[in-house]
Amino acid sequence: MLKVFVKALICLLLSMPAIAQTSIYPTNWWVGMKDPSLQLMVHKKDIGDATVKMNPYAGVSLMKTYVPENKNYVFIDLNVAPSAKPGKISFTIQQGRKAETLSFELKKRDPSNGRARVKGVNSSDLVYLIMPDRFSNGDPSNDVVKSARDDQSDRKNPFLRHGGDLKGVENKLDYLKDLGATTIWLTPVIENDMPLMSEWGNKVAGYHGYWFTDHYTVDPRLGGNTAYRQMIETAHNKGLKVIQDAVYNHVGSHHWFILDQPMKSWLNNWPEYQGSNHKEEVFYDPYAAKVDKDIMVGGWFVPHLPDLNLRNPWLAKFLIQHAIWTTEEFGIDGWRVDTYKYCDEQFMNNVNAALEKEFPTITIFGEAWCNTPMASAYFVKNNLDVPFKHNLQGVTDFPIAFGMKDAANNNPTQLYSLLAQDVLYKDPLKNCIFLENHDMDRILSVLGDDVGKLKMANGLLLTLRGIPQAYYGTEVLMKNFKKPSDAEVRKDFAGGWNDDAENKFTSAGRSAAENEFFNYFRTIAQYRFRSEALQKGKTLQYQPVDNVYIYFRYTGKQRVMCVLNPTDDAKEIKMSRFSEGLDGKTTGKEIITGQEMSLTSSIQVPAKTFMLVELR
Repeated sequence: MLKVFVKALICLLLSMPAIAQTSIYPTNWWVGMKDPSLQLMVHKKDIGDATVKMNPYAGVSLMKTYVPENKNYVFIDLNVAPSAKPGKISFTIQQGRKAETLSFELKKRDPSNGRARVKGVNSSDLVYLIMPDRFSNGDPSNDVVKSARDDQSDRKNPFLRHGGDLKGVENKLDYLKDLGATTIWLTPVIENDMPLMSEWGNKVAGYHGYWFTDHYTVDPRLGGNTAYRQMIETAHNKGLKVIQDAVYNHVGSHHWFILDQPMKSWLNNWPEYQGSNHKEEVFYDPYAAKVDKDIMVGGWFVPHLPDLNLRNPWLAKFLIQHAIWTTEEFGIDGWRVDTYKYCDEQFMNNVNAALEKEFPTITIFGEAWCNTPMASAYFVKNNLDVPFKHNLQGVTDFPIAFGMKDAANNNPTQLYSLLAQDVLYKDPLKNCIFLENHDMDRILSVLGDDVGKLKMANGLLLTLRGIPQAYYGTEVLMKNFKKPSDAEVRKDFAGGWNDDAENKFTSAGRSAAENEFFNYFRTIAQYRFRSEALQKGKTLQYQPVDNVYIYFRYTGKQRVMCVLNPTDDAKEIKMSRFSEGLDGKTTGKEIITGQEMSLTSSIQVPAKTFMLVELR
C-alpha cells in the first residue's frame, strides 16, 4: 500500500511546477517573547546553494544557518534580545549573480494577553464544539475557491463541503451565549487544500479540517485569516472564549512541506505501509515491547495522512513556533490537541511547556481516546509512578463519557467507580468531559432516541467535575449513528443557510420537543454560569443504592445536590444518609422546575429524572 502511495506521490512531485516564490516561516514574529530563540525556515528553489546574510538589526543576532539535504530549504537561527524593537529585518540572498532581499517583520506583542485574550479555559466554562462547514454559512461568496484542488460545494452530498464558515459562526455567537456556552471550540480552521480522497468507499472532501496543507493559512473557504481574526475579536468582545484544534501527529499528503520534503527524516518512514496499532497501553506497560511502542507512535492513520517525525528537531521547532505564532497572532484562549496519544511524548511536553512559558494563562487539553482512567491519567499531570511524566493540563475524558452514558441507561455504578479513580489525576477539574463529538455516534441515538435519558445525561454533563463540552445541535435533538460514515453525525445545523426551510436557531423554528429540551439544557447551563459550586466546587459522592446516584458539589459559599434516578420507578429517598452532604441545610430549590423542597425527612424523585437542588 505504501509503495502505491509513494509512486503516486512521485508522479505528483514530477508534475509540480518549479517553486515560484520565496516563503519564510513563521511569517512574522514578535519582540518581547520570553524565549529569545527564533528559527526561520526559508523555502526557495536551490536556496541551499546561495549565500544568506542578515543585514544589521539592533538586538537581533544571526546565530547559525543550516542547509538540509533538500537544497530548496535553509534554516536560519536568530536570537531576538529583549532590547530589540519592532521593525523589519532584511536578509540578502545571493545566488550566483542574482541577489534577492527578503523582509521579515518583528511586531509588538498584544498587551491584553491573559486579560482580554489568551485567558485560558477552566471548569467554570461550557465549551460548545462546532464543525464550521456544517454550522452556518455567513458568506456564500467563499463556498467555492476555484484555485483549490477541491473546488466543489454541494449540500446534497454528505461527503463534500457545504459552505459553512467563520462569518457564520460569528453571526451565531449571541445564540451560543444565550444557550449558556462560554467557549467555542472549532474543528481545525487551517487550510485543507486537498483533492477529494477515498474514504468509506466515497470521494470525501477535507471539510472537517484535519488534513493540513499550510499551517500559516486559515482555509479561504472558511474566510481566511481575516475572518478568523474578526470572529475571535467579536467573540472576545461578547465575553466568549475560543479554543483552536491542533494536529501535530500528521498532515495532509498535499501539504507543501510533504510535496517538497526538507529532509528524509521529516516523516515516520517504514519499509512498507505501517498503520498505528492504537494501543496506548504500550506507554505504561512494564512488559511492553519496543516495537509495539514504535508502531503506536510512528504508525500512520491512513496513507493520505503522512505521519510526522516529531523527533526531528527542525520539524519540532516549526510546529512549536506555529503554536506560539497562532496564539499570539489570533489571541485564542486555549488548545485542544487532536490524536495526542499518538505523538512523541517528549515533543508534546516541549510544545506544552513552550506555550505555557509565553502564555501562562493558556489552557491545553489533549484528545486521548482511552477506555480506563489509568490510561487517561498517564497522558496528563498525574499521581502515577511511571518512567515518563507528562505535563499536559487535562485530557478529553472518554471514560467519564462512557460512564455518563451508562448512568443514563440505568447503570450509575460504573460512573461512581470511574470518579472514584480521580485519585490518579493531579487536577481532574482540568479534564474536558463530554457525551459526544464529531467522531462519535450522536448521544441521542446511543440512548435509543429517549429524550428523558438525554436529559439525565446532560444533567450529569453540566454538573460533574471538569470542563463540560457540548456538541453542536445536541440542544435541538440532532441525532444519528456513524452509519455508513462519520458524515451522518456531522449534519448541517438547520437554519444556518438562508434557504433552509427550518431555523433551529429560533424558538419559532423548533418543534415543541426541541424547545422543551433546548430550555432544559439552557436552564442548567445558565445556572451553571452563576454557580460557584458547579464551576469550581469539590465533589462528594455516595454509592448508588437501588440505582439512584446522589452527589454534591460544594464550596464554602454554596452547596448543590444532584440526584439521578434513571430507573422506571419513582423513588422515595431518605435524607438521613446524606447529612454530610447537606451540611445542616434543611431546604432547597430544584433549579430545573423551580420547586421549593424540604430536606428534613425524605424527597420524592420521579422515574427517569435528574434533579439539581440548590441547598438553603
